[in-house]
Amino acid sequence: MPETTPQPPPNEPWENGWTPDTSRAPGTRRLWLAGGLAVATIITCVTWIAVMDNGSGGSSRAAKDTSPTGAATVPGLISFATPPTNSPSSPSTGKSGLSPADTGASPSPQENGSPSAAGGPQPAKSPTSHSGSPGRPKPSVTYVSVNAVNYPDRYWHVSGDYVKLDPLGGSESRQDSTFRLIKGLADGSCYSFATHDGKYLRHRNFLLRDEPDDGSSLFQQDATFCARPSGIPGAVMFESVNYPGRFLRHQNFQLELDPYQYDGQYQQDSAFRLVGGVA
Repeated sequence: MPETTPQPPPNEPWENGWTPDTSRAPGTRRLWLAGGLAVATIITCVTWIAVMDNGSGGSSRAAKDTSPTGAATVPGLISFATPPTNSPSSPSTGKSGLSPADTGASPSPQENGSPSAAGGPQPAKSPTSHSGSPGRPKPSVTYVSVNAVNYPDRYWHVSGDYVKLDPLGGSESRQDSTFRLIKGLADGSCYSFATHDGKYLRHRNFLLRDEPDDGSSLFQQDATFCARPSGIPGAVMFESVNYPGRFLRHQNFQLELDPYQYDGQYQQDSAFRLVGGVA
């Protein structure tokens, strides 16, 4: 008879006393733990996202409520676009002509050939002869004399090759103190001064003198001056078109071109009045 090995009876404890549970599949407890952990993770993420959305939404609404609307959302736009105003104590820059009428001056009557009060000292546009009747259109040729504010009895006067500030003399002296005011040779919005013998006032080495037109661009610029408002009521200053910032002024009764200064003496020496021609 063959020998048989005895088998342990079923459901008998092992040597350590633990009896396996055969009523469920192996690993079920681990599956439940993993599922619970996944559900907890999802709930935590959803809660965090909801909290973040509420916070950002509140901040956006607060920002929207406190921000200006329309054009006011860009503060300072107008101030950036608006250029700063010039100092009232210094002459304005640029090339637009200003007249004694613009600065509060009382222009001389048109029968004396002075600039008109309505449009300032507009230069002639046609070579027709001067007409001196009041009430008629502005004369085509304007004759002026220029006197100093601080020396009202002295006028620009061609003396030799230079222009000086002299008192009026005889008929010849008066003729040399009278000029034809025309559009600027280099800039039509400014002015040039022509003498009775066909020359022009121009600066050379920063001294004002009279010379014939040689047709060069340099001469045209040297002979062109732009009227600027003076700090003295009723007076104007004359700025060089090719040396911006330099103005005609008298020093030792010599007309010269000097840089602008804020001192009172310069203000007086560079202030002039246009009056009707004295010739």
